[in-house]
Amino acid sequence: MAARSWVESANGGATDFPIENLPYGVFSTAGGAPRCGVAIGDFVLDVAALEAAGVLALEGEPRLNEPRWNPVMGAGPAVWAALRARLTALLAEGSADRAAVEPHLVPLALATLHLPFRVAEYTDFYAGKHHAVNVGTMYRGPENALPPNWLSIPIGYNGRASSVVVSGTDVVRPWGQVKAPEEALPRFAPAKRFDLELEFGAIVGTPSKSMVSVAEADAMIFGYVLLNDWSARDIQTWEYQPLGPFQAKATATTISPWIVTKAALEPFRAATPPRERPLLPYLREPGPLSYDIALEVGLTPAAGKETVISRSNVRELYYSSAQQLAHHTSCGCPMSTGDLLGSGTISGPEKESRGSLLELSWNGKEPVEVDGAQTRTFLEDGDRLTIRGHARGDGYRIGFGDCTGVVLPASPLPEWARPEAASATA
Repeated sequence: MAARSWVESANGGATDFPIENLPYGVFSTAGGAPRCGVAIGDFVLDVAALEAAGVLALEGEPRLNEPRWNPVMGAGPAVWAALRARLTALLAEGSADRAAVEPHLVPLALATLHLPFRVAEYTDFYAGKHHAVNVGTMYRGPENALPPNWLSIPIGYNGRASSVVVSGTDVVRPWGQVKAPEEALPRFAPAKRFDLELEFGAIVGTPSKSMVSVAEADAMIFGYVLLNDWSARDIQTWEYQPLGPFQAKATATTISPWIVTKAALEPFRAATPPRERPLLPYLREPGPLSYDIALEVGLTPAAGKETVISRSNVRELYYSSAQQLAHHTSCGCPMSTGDLLGSGTISGPEKESRGSLLELSWNGKEPVEVDGAQTRTFLEDGDRLTIRGHARGDGYRIGFGDCTGVVLPASPLPEWARPEAASATA
């Protein structure tokens, strides 16, 4: 049964932030500096202030005195568990500490949310089988949909940590080299086939220096976020051979504002899908390491109403975050506190569970209806994308907060980059 908090809005099963969740974020209020906070019901608890007042103490040293969660993340599982236990005790119904805590509650409606941690490095994987099959079928046919290595290895690429932004940040349509099949040479133009990717992000807490097992990798993960890996498909088509995505994926990666801890998600463990090929020993899981987390994507045109265009679930991922992390370390690659791992697009087996417009519109051939009267093959300027996710327990749910961004028109090109500049200097 659901636990109860003296914060009434945290009770009743309608909130994403019950006492069973207690996700970590960074917030500010008008005129104030960003600081660490914990979501509870309709409020954010200023835990930086609680630590300064001596109500919270983590191993006798300050860990919440800067506007990011990296100091806590790097402290390891014992500190994570102690902090969660203390916060639960402070916020539980009947807590003797209510009088000391209540003044530090801030209405979420008055809070501006910031990136909750310093992203050390970012790696994006390709761990959703339905997505990989769909995309492979479009470009190579069903008989060659999956690359030969896909069922044996979590495929990924190193992305840009500098492009990771928090939910609510506008995303400017990128420029890039594009080339249509009928064109002899590429041209420089705004991406017309701009897309979303419905993903799940894992955040590394404790670092590593050498290869780790899947179980050890799971213990290293501090928490999770929802993630939108914005993708310019026309730029990607021209550039990706032979080394994979580059500028097509570097515009922005949006994450939800709250880090939902691994501890909060323990009741929702789920097995990864059945293996079609035995995995090598270093990738085998000791138990269920995926999660039953329902996901949805909403698209809202400018001045229009939202249409939910996709519903999927994290358990569709063929490789768990722990397997992705273990593989990342397998060559001896060190992992750092604050490393972010994107799962890859999480599509399900049905059309309505596809996690990108590339799949939903089948490469632009089957437009998707939105707002009752419009259609989309790819994103248009002014479109708002919102990813939501939650796990549902007995009388409560664990949510992440919205992961949202609005597509803005491409910025004007500087004069020296315009096509006429080439003819003027020829």
